[in-house]
Amino acid sequence: MSKNLKSIRPGGVREYIAACPKEAQAKLKQIRAAIREVVPDAIETVSYFDMPGYSYEGYPYNGMFAWFSLKGSSVRLHIRPQALQKHKKELAKYSATKAIVSFPIEDTIPRSLVKKLVKASLKDMMDDL
Repeated sequence: MSKNLKSIRPGGVREYIAACPKEAQAKLKQIRAAIREVVPDAIETVSYFDMPGYSYEGYPYNGMFAWFSLKGSSVRLHIRPQALQKHKKELAKYSATKAIVSFPIEDTIPRSLVKKLVKASLKDMMDDL
C-alpha cells in the first residue's frame, strides 16, 4: 500500500510557462503537449521541485512519474531513472543525468522520444507496486 507524501493540487503549469523567458515558452509548450498526448488524464500540477509534473493517485511518491523544466538554454524532461537507463542509446546525442534529459532550446523537441520516455516512466511507476 502506498503512502501519499502530500496531496496534489492540479494547476499552475500555464503560469510556470508564462513566467519563463519568451524564447523558451514555445519549446515548453511543445514538451507539455507531447506529455499530455501520452497521459491526457494524468494530474498536471506544479508541486514537486516547483516544476510542472504529472501523476496518478494511488502510487508511490504521489504517483509522480514525469516533470519538465527550463534550466539555462535547455528544456529538461525529468523521468524515473529506470526509464532513462532503458533508452540510453537513443539519448546519446543529448545531455543526460540519472533522471534528466536536456534538449537545447535551439533544437526541435523530439516529440516521439519524449512520448516514449514518458510511457516508459509511467510503466516503471506502475511496475513498482
